[in-house]
Amino acid sequence: MLACKFMAILPRYNGQRYLCNVAHITFYILRGIAIGKFEMIWHGEDDDFIQWDKGASLTVRKPPEGKHERVTIRTVAAHAGVSVTAVSKVTRNAYGVSDALRRKVEESIACLGYRPSRAAQGLRGKTHTIGVLLIDIRNPFLPDVIGGINAIMAPADYRAMIGVGESRSQLETSLIESMIDYKMDGLVMVAPSLPADIISEYARQIPIVAIGYHDSSVKTFDTVNCNDQKGAALAVEAFEAHGYRDIGMLSLAAGHAHKVSVIRQREMGFKKAIRLAGLDERAIFKIALEAPDREKIMRDYINDPSRPRAVLCWSDLDAIKLYDIATDMGVKVPDELAIIGYDNSPTTSLRRIDLASIDQGGARLGELAAQTLLTRISGRKETVKLLNDPTLVSRSSLGV
Repeated sequence: MLACKFMAILPRYNGQRYLCNVAHITFYILRGIAIGKFEMIWHGEDDDFIQWDKGASLTVRKPPEGKHERVTIRTVAAHAGVSVTAVSKVTRNAYGVSDALRRKVEESIACLGYRPSRAAQGLRGKTHTIGVLLIDIRNPFLPDVIGGINAIMAPADYRAMIGVGESRSQLETSLIESMIDYKMDGLVMVAPSLPADIISEYARQIPIVAIGYHDSSVKTFDTVNCNDQKGAALAVEAFEAHGYRDIGMLSLAAGHAHKVSVIRQREMGFKKAIRLAGLDERAIFKIALEAPDREKIMRDYINDPSRPRAVLCWSDLDAIKLYDIATDMGVKVPDELAIIGYDNSPTTSLRRIDLASIDQGGARLGELAAQTLLTRISGRKETVKLLNDPTLVSRSSLGV
C-alpha cells in the first residue's frame, strides 16, 4: 500500500526523474529515516506539496520560504468556490457554462495567475495547440501565412507553436516528432522538404495540412497550394503584353526544389507559357541557395551579352537582389532589364524598388490551411486538395 502511494507522489527528486519502483521507494524511506525527515518534493500539476515527517504520515504543507506555491486547477476551484469540473469547463470554453460562473472563474484565474497545463489537457483530450513547421524564417512572405493561420485559429481558441525546419529532413522530422510528443492537435507544414511517404506516416499520428506541396497522389494529409504554374504563366503573359519576346527565368538549383515543390511548379508553368506564346525557349538559369558566390554569379548573369531581356524570378528574395545588383551595375530597370518577382512581399512595394510580383495570397493560404486543419481535427477523413489562384501586381520594374 505504501508503494502505491509513493508511486503517485515521487516523479521528481532534486530535479531528476526516477522510475517509481520498490527499490527507489526503499531508498527514499531509508534516507528519510537517516536525516530525520523527507525533503519536500513536487509531484504534479493538480496536487500539493507533500512532506513525510519522521514518525508521521503524509501531510500537506506550505512551500519553503521564498518559494511560490504552484497554482493548480484545484487552487482556482477553491478560490472561486466552485468544482474542479466547472473550472475545467471554463478553461476549455465548453458548452453550457453560465455567464455568472464564467465570470467568477475568470476572476479567480486572473487573480491567481493560473495557466492551464497543455500537456495535462492532452492526456484528457485536445490541447488546443497546433504546430506550424516553416521551411525558413528569412522569407518575408511567411508572416502573411502565419497571420492567416492565426486569424482562424485564435477565434477557435487554438494557439500556434512555430518550428523552423531549415529544409533539413532530419531537423524537420525531429520537430514533427516533438510536436506529436507534446500532444498537439494538428500540424501545418509550409513547403516541407520531406517526401510524401514520410509525411504520410506522421499523418497517421497527427492531422497534417501542407502548404506549398504539389503532390496530387497524397491520401493521408491535406494540401493547400497557390496555383504556381498559373502564377508563372501570368508573368510570361505580362512580359509579352509589354512587348518583351526574350524572356528568361531565374530559379534555384536542384536540391532545394524537389518535384512537388513550388519552385518546380513555377518552372513548369514558365515553360508551358513560353511554348504557348510561340517564344524561343531559354534554359532556366539556376543558382544554388547556399552558393558562397551568389552575388558574383548574378553579376556574371547580368553581364552576359546573351542574357534575356526580361526575367521572372522564382521568389522576391532573388528578384530584389537581382534588381539591386543591376542598378549597382548601371543596368536600367526596366529599360534594359525587366524583372518580375514572386510572392508580392512587403519590400516590393517600396517606392525605390517598385518591383512587379506575383501575389499568391499568403494570408488566404494560411486561412485555408487553418480551416482545413480544424475540419481534419474534428474527424474528417477524406483528403482535401485546395488551390488558390494568384494575381499579378504590376509595378515599374515591368515597365508600367
